[in-house]
Amino acid sequence: MINNRIEKLRSLMKEKDIFAYIIPSADYHQSEYVGEFFKGREFISGFTGSAGTVVITQEKAILWTDGRYFLQAEEELSTSCVELYKMGQENVPTTFEYIENEVPSGSKVGFDGRTISAAMGAILELNLAKKNITISYEDDLLNEIWEDRPALSDAKAFLLDIKYSGEGFTSKIARVREWMRENNTTTHILTSLDDIAWLFNIRGGDIKYNPVVLSYAVITLDKAILFIDENKLNDEIKTSFGEEVVEIKNYFEIYEFVKTINKEEIVLIDSNKISYSILKNIPAGVKVVNGMNPSTKFKAQKNSVEIENTKKAHIRDGVAVTKFMYWLKNNIGKIEITELSAADKITELRREQGKFIEESFGTIAGYASNGAIIHYSVTKESNTTLKDRGLFLLDSGGQYFDGTTDITRTFALGELTEEEKYHFTTVARAMIRLSDVKFLHGVNGYYLDILARGILWNEGLNYNHGTGHGVGHVLNVHEGPNGFRLDNKESAILEEGMITTNEPGFYKAGSHGIRLENEMLCVKGEKNEFGQFMEFEPITIAPIDLDAINVELMKEDEKAYLNEYHKMVFDTVSPFLTTEETNWLKEYTRAI
Repeated sequence: MINNRIEKLRSLMKEKDIFAYIIPSADYHQSEYVGEFFKGREFISGFTGSAGTVVITQEKAILWTDGRYFLQAEEELSTSCVELYKMGQENVPTTFEYIENEVPSGSKVGFDGRTISAAMGAILELNLAKKNITISYEDDLLNEIWEDRPALSDAKAFLLDIKYSGEGFTSKIARVREWMRENNTTTHILTSLDDIAWLFNIRGGDIKYNPVVLSYAVITLDKAILFIDENKLNDEIKTSFGEEVVEIKNYFEIYEFVKTINKEEIVLIDSNKISYSILKNIPAGVKVVNGMNPSTKFKAQKNSVEIENTKKAHIRDGVAVTKFMYWLKNNIGKIEITELSAADKITELRREQGKFIEESFGTIAGYASNGAIIHYSVTKESNTTLKDRGLFLLDSGGQYFDGTTDITRTFALGELTEEEKYHFTTVARAMIRLSDVKFLHGVNGYYLDILARGILWNEGLNYNHGTGHGVGHVLNVHEGPNGFRLDNKESAILEEGMITTNEPGFYKAGSHGIRLENEMLCVKGEKNEFGQFMEFEPITIAPIDLDAINVELMKEDEKAYLNEYHKMVFDTVSPFLTTEETNWLKEYTRAI
C-alpha cells in the first residue's frame, strides 16, 4: 500500500518535472501534533510518530526522525521501501544536506509551502540557489493522490473563562501591542495555534489532545483580525469579542490578506512558526522583522490564577494516578491487564476526577521491552499482557478546564532483576538532582540538563531525548520556549511562573524502559548580594515506586528529598482516597 502511494506520487512528480518532494509532519501552522487532514507524512510513509520528514525522489524514499522514534520507525517501515535516516547519528546527513548533495543542478524541489516553515524555506532557498535549483511550493501533490483524505476539522470552539485564564484577551492584546511599539513594528502575523488560543482565550478540538482552533491572526496597533471558520464560534465567544474589537475573516483569506499589506508597515513574524507560503505572499518592499512571537513568552509565564488552577488540576490528576497504582499493584497476576486496558483505566480514573476534557496526548503504556520504545504507541497488534514481574512504563496526562498535566511513572509489577533496580534508581536519582537545584536567575535549561543527565553519564548511560519541556495551560502539553535540552543553547531563560517537566529515562532495547516525570514550577528563592536565586516546586503529586528503588545506591540528600516529596504526596492525596487506599499509600510513601 505504501509503495503504491509512493509510485503514484513519483508519477505526478515526473509530470511536473520535480526531482525531490519534501513532506514534513506539520500542518499549516507548524504544529507538533496535527489533525487527520494533515497527516500526509504518515499517509506516504506509514510512520505514525509525531516528528519526522520524508523526502521522495524517483529512486529514494527516506524518513528522518529523532531518537524517540528509532525503534518504532524501524518496525513501521520494515514492509515498505522507505529508508530510515536516524537524525543526529554519525554519518547521517540532515534533510538539508541530503537535498543539497543529491539534487542535480538545474532541477526542481517541491513541497506544499503552507506546511514548510519560512525558516526552513529560507535555508532551502539559500542552499539550492548555489546549484541553480528552483523551488515549487504552490502545489499539494499529496492531495491529488489521497483519495479518501479526511476533511478539515469542524469542531466547535469554546471560551476559556477568565476564572481559569486569569486575564482578559483585550489585556493580552494590549501587551502584544506594547511589545510591538517597543520593537518598532506595526503589524504582527500570528499563525501558531496555541499562541492564538491563548491570546483570544478560546479553546477547541481541531487537534486531538491539543485544545486549539484552526486559525490565523493579524494584530496591528489598532486592529485585531481573526481568520477562522466562523461556524466554530458560539454566541458567547462572539459576544466577548465584540464587533469593534475583533474582526472575523474566513480561515483561508489570510493568504490574500497579507498581499494587501502596505509597504509602510513593519511586519513582525516568527519564521519558525509562519509558513513559507505566507512569507512569500507579503509584498516585496515591506520590511519584515523576524523574532519569537511575544505571546510565546507571555504564555509561558503563568499568572497567579493559572498557577492556582494548574495546582488544583494536578491534585485531581495525582489522585487518579495514585488510584491507578493501587489498582495495578493489587490486581496484577489476578486479572488480565494489558497495555491497552491499563491505558483505558488511567483515562477512566481521570474522567472520574471532574473538569476532565480529554487526554493531553496519547497514553504511552509500555510493558517490558515495549517500554524501551521511547514514544511507544500500543496497537491491537502490539498489545501485550502485563505479568507479575518486570517494569511497566506509563506516560500519560490530562486536559482539564483548569490545567494540563503530564506525568510518567514506571511501576514494578513484581520481582525485578538487580539491573532493573539499578537502572530505575539511577533515573530516580537523576530526576531528584534536577528537582532540588538552586540557580541564579539568567540561566536557561541548556545549562541545567546536565544535572539529570550527568547522573546517568557517570554510570556510562544516557537517554535519547530531552530532559524536559514547557507545558501549556489548558493548551499544548509541549510548549516553548522553556525546556531542558542539550541541543538548544538558545532556550529561554527560566522565569518565575514557567512550568517545565523533569523526565530523565533509561531504555534497554529488547528488555525494559524507565522514565520518571514530574512537572515543576519555577519560583523565586533567596535574593542576596549575588543576585536572585531560583528553584523548582514540584506540582505533580503521585508516588514514585519504592518497590523498584535500591536504597543502597542513593545518597542521603537524595533520600531526604524523596522522603519529603512522598510526605507531600500522602498529605495531599490521602483525603481523596478510601481507607484501604490510604493505608496502602502510607506504605508506598514511607520514609526510606
